[in-house]
Order: sequence, then structure tokens, then C-alpha cells
Amino acid sequence: MDTPLRVTIGVAPPPRLDKALARDVPDEAALSRTRLSRLIAEGAVRRGDEILTDPKARVAEGDVIDILVPEAEDSHIGPEDIPLEIVWEDADLVVVNKPAGMVVHPAPGTPTGTLVNALLHHFGGALSGVGGSRRPGIVHRIDKDTSGLLVVAKSDRAHHGLAAQFEAHSAERAYMAVVNGVPDPGDPRLRGIRGVSMEPGSVIRIQSGLGRHRTDRQRQAVSFDGQGRHAVTRARVLETFGTPPALALVECRLETGRTHQIRVHMAHAGHGLVGDPTYGGRRKLPASALGAPAMAAVAGFDRQALHAALLGFDHPVTDEHLTFDAPLPDDMSALLAALRGTS
Repeated sequence: MDTPLRVTIGVAPPPRLDKALARDVPDEAALSRTRLSRLIAEGAVRRGDEILTDPKARVAEGDVIDILVPEAEDSHIGPEDIPLEIVWEDADLVVVNKPAGMVVHPAPGTPTGTLVNALLHHFGGALSGVGGSRRPGIVHRIDKDTSGLLVVAKSDRAHHGLAAQFEAHSAERAYMAVVNGVPDPGDPRLRGIRGVSMEPGSVIRIQSGLGRHRTDRQRQAVSFDGQGRHAVTRARVLETFGTPPALALVECRLETGRTHQIRVHMAHAGHGLVGDPTYGGRRKLPASALGAPAMAAVAGFDRQALHAALLGFDHPVTDEHLTFDAPLPDDMSALLAALRGTS
């Protein structure tokens, strides 16, 4: 059943209907500006007997606006009983530690078995809806074969607030990666690569445009000609392996969050991720530097060695700052143990 909502336009409103409603609709209604614009276009907004379908319609202080909010529809995506590691959850959002091998959202090649399918089962109908549909609100993604932390919205209000933080790059995200070679800030080769610069604390900053590869549509590529989306990654070496060092554990922090960003940027810097099948992570390593057990562990690692280890953001409803961390999964822990010569 549709739910009527009455809004009285407050003092000194924005002149446009959509902006005035976005300001004056109560927070508990959980209606984002995008959702309000859709309701206006659908003829669900009235001022007296007048149906308002123009988002630019002028409004004045004291106008009484009625909004007929349709009940959230069930998603076309089916729930599936797939185990999940829930790190934190409340009425507005959920933080999940995604395993490697799980796709986040259904797509033509992977219509089932995704994180969204699993979340729909987990929620069991207790989902207020995003954009008029009872579905989880995905505000950021990590690759299928990357493990780690994701926050997912359970309501329009949470989705809007989280999306704004990711768009403003204010959410904190740190990844652990095992890379080929050792990114040394003092290396003249590294300093000579376009888009690479150094920051205090031995931090390597990589900045470029990032977009689809011109000939291989499954890959992303850096660009410096105004093409692609602005992307910035900061990397810092935490540990090195081998004598002389041949691999490194690196912390990568995202200022932006583009598709394959860390994988592409580290490969651009000449330090592709171990196990990365797309961006050249299967480099031939010197056996004398690592030893047979470590070499075998690297050769047998069958995904990019990348884990979303830390996630921080402001709760979109309570404004509380939340920070979560997820330990390395078993496969990356075993890889590091072998590289340290302890397995």
C-alpha cells in the first residue's frame, strides 16, 4: 500500500521543488534526492489538487506538499542461502568481510551466487529498500578475487549518505597487497615513471586517469591525456621478502576507488600484484632469492594477492565515525608465512 507523506515547506526555501523537498522531507522518511526526483516524475507529488511533475517547479514558504510513497517492491534478484561473515550491522547498513571468489552484484555472466543474493537471504525481508526496491544499496565494490571489507546500505537514507562520502573520497580504505619487486621511493626508475611521486613517510603516490583499455575491454589502463577518471593510490612498503628482496607486502590506500585501481597502478609502477592474471602478476622470480618453499607458494597462489583490510566512514544516520579491520584471509596468511620461511 502506498504511504502518504505531508511536507510543509520551511523558511527561505530553495526555489526548486526537488531541492526544497530534499531539504524539508524529514530524515526518517529516508528519501534521497534521486528518489524524490523519481517520485516527482512519476506524478506522486501534489500541492493541493495540482500534480507537480517538474522538479524545477517553484515553491514558497508554507506550501503543503503531499507525496505518495509507493511501498518498496521486491527485488528481481533472488535470495540465496550463502554463508556470510557479518562484521557489523544495524537498521541502516551492514559491513561484510567478503571472501575471495565472490562477485558483489549479479551480472549477465554471474546471475547467482553473489554477495547481493546472499545479503537478500540474510536480511530475510527486513530491508526498507533502496530506490523503491527491497535490495541492498551497493556504494562501492571490490573485485571477485579480492577479499575484504564492504559496507552496504539497507535504506535510501543510508545509501545516499554513504554514496556522498565515497564520492567525496572521505571514506578511508586500506588494502594489503603482495607485489613483485620492492617499490623503493629512492629508486630512480620508479621516480622516472609518469604519474609517480613521493610523499613523506616513504609513501609512493600514483596519479593518473583510469579507464577501459583501448583494445581489451576486460582491462583498465592508465592515461595522461584527459581520458579516463581521476585516480590516486598511495602505497607504502611494510615488509620485504627474499635475499636480495624480490617481493614486498605493501599497504595501499585509496583516495579514489576506480575499477581495478590498485592492480593497474601497481603494475604501472612496475610492481604488479602476485597472482594477478590480468595485469602481469606472474613474474619469473629468482629462485636463489626466495628458496623452493616460497617459490612454490607464490606459483600456487591463484588470485591477485589483495585484501581490503581497513574501512572507515561516518555513519550516514548517527554521524558516528566507524572503523573496521579484517585480518588477512587464510590463503594470504599462508603465502606470507611461506615467504617468511615459517611454513
